[in-house]
Amino acid sequence: MEIVLYEPEIPGNTGNIARLCAANHMTLHLIKPLGFSIDDKHVKRAGLDYWHLVDIQVHENIQELYDKYPDRRFFYATTKAKHTHSEVKYEIGDMLVFGPETRGLPESLLAGKDESCIRVPMVEEARSLNLSNAVAVIAYEAMRQLDYPDLKAKGNWIQSK
Repeated sequence: MEIVLYEPEIPGNTGNIARLCAANHMTLHLIKPLGFSIDDKHVKRAGLDYWHLVDIQVHENIQELYDKYPDRRFFYATTKAKHTHSEVKYEIGDMLVFGPETRGLPESLLAGKDESCIRVPMVEEARSLNLSNAVAVIAYEAMRQLDYPDLKAKGNWIQSK
């Protein structure tokens, strides 16, 4: 499972998502232009001390990503989708694509991809979820379906005295 942020704008969200990727062995792809520098203190702070665990790849544009991974399946998170994120049967190697915080993925990118567009259900009055929350919801559903590959099988329960 890999996460793609298309033109992300808010450094704290990207840092939170990088931490999620580190905790789940997911590659994080960033599609330019970025609304910040990867060295931004807010990105670093949100990712805490997990940066050495994250495989971050920066791409000049989305086509560069498609060209590098021609055999991958791409799913596009958008509030306009007819399918929910839990209807998909995820596979290892799938790419989950998320748009910029203030405007989402552009119509031009979504055109002709109806069956690959997914959304997180929410009340009609809400415009959208925070980007890092949406990534977490969808990523963990995908990982759950795949039985959490390569992740710690159980927690370390602390016994009370």
